[in-house]
Amino acid sequence: MAVTEESKLGQTETKVSETKFTEEELKSLSDLQQGYTNTQTKFGQIRVQRLLLNQQLEGLDEAELRLETEYTELQKAEREQVESLNKKYGAGNLDPKTGVFTPTS
Repeated sequence: MAVTEESKLGQTETKVSETKFTEEELKSLSDLQQGYTNTQTKFGQIRVQRLLLNQQLEGLDEAELRLETEYTELQKAEREQVESLNKKYGAGNLDPKTGVFTPTS
């Protein structure tokens, strides 16, 4: 089927005209892009810092639990030693500076 000259006239040609952005507009767009990139990078840095802080907190929690256990064991050892010394020397007072024990009658 041949296209006639009349049918060509009925068709509208759409020509896209090009527009060039100014240097100022391009810089503004570039600045926005850079702003997004910087903000995303900072979000990532904050997340990493939060991760490291959480790891430190976990380490502190573990250390605290170990120290609580150690403290409880020290209390137990102290009670056992006091009982042992009371059996050996009886009830009394000890001056830790001089090492002198004074029995209470």
